[in-house]
Amino acid sequence: MARVTTMASRLVRRTAIAAGIAVVAGLGLGFAAGKPVDPKDILPARHLPADLCDRIGDVSSLLPKASNGKTPELVKTGSTAIRCSVKADETAQTTYSSATLDITVTPYAGKDGGAGNPPLKPAQVARQVFERRAMTADPERSNVKRVTRAATGGQSWTVTLVELHADLIVQVDYTAQPIERQAAESAALAMADRAIWEAK
Repeated sequence: MARVTTMASRLVRRTAIAAGIAVVAGLGLGFAAGKPVDPKDILPARHLPADLCDRIGDVSSLLPKASNGKTPELVKTGSTAIRCSVKADETAQTTYSSATLDITVTPYAGKDGGAGNPPLKPAQVARQVFERRAMTADPERSNVKRVTRAATGGQSWTVTLVELHADLIVQVDYTAQPIERQAAESAALAMADRAIWEAK
């Protein structure tokens, strides 16, 4: 009888210990995995103006004039991220000049911070993406990165510039010939600033 009582008490004790371990393990997993983020706390990406390329407006000063006297206009593609592009072919010019301009505006959404962390705001996500870009930082502007490449002869320049503003990243790709490097960089920066202003 005593043996049965002892076995019963051991069984109860083992069950209690197992239950305790399960509770502790459950708490541990809960802390490790984190509380799921409510989807309502994750902000969506903003909607860019449908007429963003029209708002950016006249870019004729960055392009050579065509032989017919008309300057090509920005063409829009995309909806969430919007790309505005234009090209002036050398074959359509009266002089040996050409230029291409691409402006891409991307709004970022918030996301789950993971492992119990609070959700990241859209501006935080955009900052993470911006910081991961392997490009040369502008020492005078922490929100600008750029890569400049020169073609043969130094008269043709390509500038790729990325600018961050809050939850927006704007990338400008500008190639022109003949042009000076500083002029190409200044043009790309002006376009990025204009795109950010018009996307607000």
